[in-house]
Amino acid sequence: MNGRAYKVMLYLGCVLGVYAGAAVAVGRGIDASRFALVTVALLIPAFIGARAWFVVRHLDEYRHDPRRVAARDEGGAALFGGLVVGVVLSVPVLRLAGLPFWAFWDAASVTMLVGLFFTRFGCLMNGCCAGRATDSWLGLELPNALGHRERRYPTQLLEAALAAAILVGVLFVRNALADGLLFAGVVILYSAGRIPLQRLREDLERARNVPGEQILRGRSPGPPGGLTPA
Repeated sequence: MNGRAYKVMLYLGCVLGVYAGAAVAVGRGIDASRFALVTVALLIPAFIGARAWFVVRHLDEYRHDPRRVAARDEGGAALFGGLVVGVVLSVPVLRLAGLPFWAFWDAASVTMLVGLFFTRFGCLMNGCCAGRATDSWLGLELPNALGHRERRYPTQLLEAALAAAILVGVLFVRNALADGLLFAGVVILYSAGRIPLQRLREDLERARNVPGEQILRGRSPGPPGGLTPA
């Protein structure tokens, strides 16, 4: 696994995402520096919320070893858990900062899309969020988080493409929508696109129990849904 590559891409996505969101924030009448400061402050609890939701979804894996919850080298996060925590905590934070809620999240949706785009390439290099085995023309020779290489659906690239496509659309219509509609549209479109892509993911827990030679013969370990960043 190339965990360092994932961290580098995550960092790059966050930094470039904040810059991109700040540019959109200016068009919404928000000071770029204040937007960046609030966004960075909300990233910390958002990461914690993403991890917490992932742990809750896989509670059986952590119940007997609570120390794994805070294991930084293990990975595992759920995107929507971080989003919910970020939105809820932003209510008092934005009020304190004097920033409008919906206009802020319209700009922050651009930050999220840029971050998702770069982070999925980190997943690709790390092997996490890998697709399940396939003989389809769409398949590529890729590893999973366990280092098993086989022809798989390139789910990381497909999710990066989804984020990029929505981002392009957002940049075209960002000045034509009322406050809040941009954010709502991003969440709805990404969620709708994510559903079929999620079905293409490998179940990592099943893959752990499949012998290496069986994996190399191209046998899929089962439906998606394993312990990988979501």
